[in-house]
Amino acid sequence: MAAIIQGIGAVTALTPANSLDTKKSLFANSRRSLSERKGRLFVVRSDGRLSCGLNGRGGRAEQLITNAVAAKEDAAAASTSSKPGHELLLFEALREGLEEEMDRDPTVCVMGEDVGHYGGSYKVTKGLAPKYGDLRVLDTPIAENSFTGMGIGAAMTGLRPVIEGMNMGFLLLAFNQISNNCGMLHYTSGGQFKIPVVIRGPGGVGRQLGAEHSQRLESYFQSIPGIQMVSCSTPYNAKGLMKAAIRSDNPVILFEHVLLYNLKERIPDEEYVLNLEEAEMVRPGEHVTILTYSRMRYHVMQAAKTLVNKGYDPEVIDIRSLKPFDLYTIGKSVKKTHRVLIVEECMRTGGIGASLTAAITENFHDYLDAPIVCLSSQDVPTPYAGTLENWTVVQPPQIVTAVEQLCQ
Repeated sequence: MAAIIQGIGAVTALTPANSLDTKKSLFANSRRSLSERKGRLFVVRSDGRLSCGLNGRGGRAEQLITNAVAAKEDAAAASTSSKPGHELLLFEALREGLEEEMDRDPTVCVMGEDVGHYGGSYKVTKGLAPKYGDLRVLDTPIAENSFTGMGIGAAMTGLRPVIEGMNMGFLLLAFNQISNNCGMLHYTSGGQFKIPVVIRGPGGVGRQLGAEHSQRLESYFQSIPGIQMVSCSTPYNAKGLMKAAIRSDNPVILFEHVLLYNLKERIPDEEYVLNLEEAEMVRPGEHVTILTYSRMRYHVMQAAKTLVNKGYDPEVIDIRSLKPFDLYTIGKSVKKTHRVLIVEECMRTGGIGASLTAAITENFHDYLDAPIVCLSSQDVPTPYAGTLENWTVVQPPQIVTAVEQLCQ
């Protein structure tokens, strides 16, 4: 197996540096077209419109997305088609970012269950195995602890593995490798090793996937020292964060939501790389700061339309970086609105919202005119029944009610 790993790409020199790649968005003229996708399905654009798209999976995009993604403003929808660039589904944007980095750097490789000729369970790696070969796109046995450990070892030798977990819940089997090895080896080796590895995969509450396949594990991994975490929510930031994570010399966990893969958006033709530690201002406002990420971004934007009609002016921030938090952007907003609502799909006890509440209280307590309110999923296993499943996750009417009470 060591011979296989060494054959994936050139080994880079080991240095004691472990610098964070926190460059701002970069633009350069380079882009390649991806292979054509086959099969039709209905997709929902990030502006809320339903259209017919191309995909190799076929199936249930309309059922998966329509209730999860809220439409943006009509003006934005009207202008989308006139923007330069090209339209991609979120899973295609992830693939495009990954493919660009594999072309740019021969040390980038992919490993995981069914990532090769099958193309991944959500087709993020479709078409990569024929192009790059079985050594750089490595199908693994169903053994998360084994191939995660192998990827971390490959990163120690100078490679840049991208490890796909078919479901984030399965990566609990590799928690020892992620915690005791991935997050700590740079420190425990005295800086002799860098661990430039990306661990990515789908998570969150889907559509009746059952408790074991509907877990929100962000807070589990947030507690591990030495690891960065980001969460994508649009095709644009999915590609930009994927590229930034691969280029980082630090281990990065990239959370993808299972219900957002078929979200469509127009992204630039030019190359760009996003900042791993920067939040995104989704909607400027004056009355209250709403902090959210991943799928809940769209629940919040749906609630925002109702709030605007009621006379409120919410400021919406997609925090994107779950570790570390972008306290500059968050603090600037808190100093303006003086009220904070956190909306997350993570569990309430020990969730991302709890950590964010603590950080805001410690740093910006004097600027708050009201207690921080946090809306989270209920502390119960996700039910299989659709009606009960919806009850466990924050819905737009709850967000509207929370803002109204917070602004009284």
